[in-house]
Amino acid sequence: AAAKRKRGDPAARPQKRAKRASSAPEPDAKLGPEGAGLEEYSIPPPVSQGKWKNKERVLIFSSRGINFRTRHLMQDLRTLMPHSKADTKMDRKDQLFVINEVCEMKNCNKCIFFEAKKKQDLYMWLSNIPDGPSAKFLVQNVHTLAELKMTGNCLRGSRPLLSFDPTFDKEPHYALLKELFIQIFSTPQYHPKSQPFVDHVFTFTVTDERIWFRNYQIIEEDASLVEIGPRFVLNLIKIFQGSFGGPTLYENPHYRSPNMHRRLLRLSVAAKFREKQQVKEVQMVKKKGGKVLLEEDPTEVVFETPAEEKPVEIQLVKPESKPIVKDKKKLRKIQRKKQKKLFRTEA
Repeated sequence: AAAKRKRGDPAARPQKRAKRASSAPEPDAKLGPEGAGLEEYSIPPPVSQGKWKNKERVLIFSSRGINFRTRHLMQDLRTLMPHSKADTKMDRKDQLFVINEVCEMKNCNKCIFFEAKKKQDLYMWLSNIPDGPSAKFLVQNVHTLAELKMTGNCLRGSRPLLSFDPTFDKEPHYALLKELFIQIFSTPQYHPKSQPFVDHVFTFTVTDERIWFRNYQIIEEDASLVEIGPRFVLNLIKIFQGSFGGPTLYENPHYRSPNMHRRLLRLSVAAKFREKQQVKEVQMVKKKGGKVLLEEDPTEVVFETPAEEKPVEIQLVKPESKPIVKDKKKLRKIQRKKQKKLFRTEA
């Protein structure tokens, strides 16, 4: 039987294990009365030890009337940007400055708003809430992540690299857009939903007076790029000083609205049809007025031979009417009877 422990005996009572702080462990701590050191243990530190200071939150939502492709594009941007938030669709009748209040309620200081018109035209607003500036774009050639052409894949929530065309540093309106893109599309460091890895690149290229957005995966083996998606083209319309309004800072002189583009296409088709009709009318006039009366040619009567002139006979006696006989045999009988009569009278 085990011996009874005496009260107040320090040797009989085991000493409690001291808790170790992960930041400053004590290497010389000894446990037990004999001073035998046990194995140290420590909690591994978190992946991101820094503090989340850049509190950028982006609200991504749209108006009513968007199609399936726009909905998929909006969902892809939410997937690629862990610092984004979603909201319900906004009614078309509401004014755009209402979005500032929605962003304040959602605690967001940036906004990407997709505006659909006529169920075929898509516009994108990028805005800094609440003071501005804001930019309005026409979105064209949209391709989403789910398409088969996009073969790449990256870690969900990883931070992207932003690559800009050298044109963004040459002109002032592009420099303003570059700063707006950096603040909206770059994932803040040490964001709770982000991963501390960089494995894809957002590229912004200026070609044909438009901004081309592409997303590429960085492959670790040879550092080559494979496109992930989504991809779209932004045609700049205007840059405003305020958020969703205010004085116009820049207006794109090369921009042509979709309504004007469709109107020009209809006019070109109508012009082709009108040209065909005019060609037909000219051909008809040529056919009618092409016959010109020429003077008499004296050589036309060279090979004509005059016909013999026959004396004109005037018949005074009415000719006998010939009987209409359908049967040939009856006609022969009648002819024989007439011959017999003539033969008798002569005899």
